[in-house]
Amino acid sequence: MARRTDLGDANCAIAQALDVVGDWWTLLIVRDCARGVHRFDELQRELGMSRKVLTERLKLLVDAGVLAREPYQERPVRHEYRLTPRGRALLPVLVALQDWGDAWILGDGEPPVTTATAAEGSREAGRVHNLIGTRVPRLTLPGADGVAHDPVADAAFTVLYCFPGAYARPESYPPGWADIPGAPGCTLESCTYRDRLAEFTAAGAAVHGVSGQRPDEQRAFATKERLRFPLLSDADLTLTAALRLPTFRAAGTTRLKRLTLVIDADRVIREVLYPITDITQSIDTALTTVLTHSHA
Repeated sequence: MARRTDLGDANCAIAQALDVVGDWWTLLIVRDCARGVHRFDELQRELGMSRKVLTERLKLLVDAGVLAREPYQERPVRHEYRLTPRGRALLPVLVALQDWGDAWILGDGEPPVTTATAAEGSREAGRVHNLIGTRVPRLTLPGADGVAHDPVADAAFTVLYCFPGAYARPESYPPGWADIPGAPGCTLESCTYRDRLAEFTAAGAAVHGVSGQRPDEQRAFATKERLRFPLLSDADLTLTAALRLPTFRAAGTTRLKRLTLVIDADRVIREVLYPITDITQSIDTALTTVLTHSHA
């Protein structure tokens, strides 16, 4: 492995962090581990890098405590690479880089705020629609009920709707929320799913909602609106980083843009609804998608 340059500033956290993740391969390895790619051969295939370089970067990340090397086979012994708590703390960095790239590299320098400004043909929309046919990695998110939930339910289908944020009290919304294009409507969306839950259940689908809010905020909202399905918190950006979901910033918090995934029992994403500009129509489309795939 090439000798690493000593950045010299022991008191600069940026310099010290770059000493671990400054090489571009290292963050791509973290990105792929976050999306459920854990084994050496899988990482090499996904990243297209040489075995020598991958071995060096994995050793660096293990030595730095970003990845843990865990055996998954005894004869011969083989290992997987899993994110540690220190590694998962890098997920907001990955999401921030994605937002910056969407705005300044793939876009025109004007960051899209919500789905209302995400054009159908944009590269961001293309990335989200490319999720069709991929699997949701196994992970859990804290629920408003205080229980950790798999975002994919034990059902024939899961309709997983992602929303920016919904609150029990009007004064809890961030300042200027109503002026953010596409942000209002989360209460309408959740309550419409509530009112039509029997239709989804009859079609063999479970409904889960997910936002970047804290579980206590979601719990207050779910209680007020008498929701009868789980609301899940992705405040740690676990699902967001795993699927590279689009986000925006409001009131100093990373928020999920409004989108819906229809996922089958094998965890395969069968349909993506994004951008969503008509909430009621998107719920109709989600139900139609479930019915269509159920009878296929």
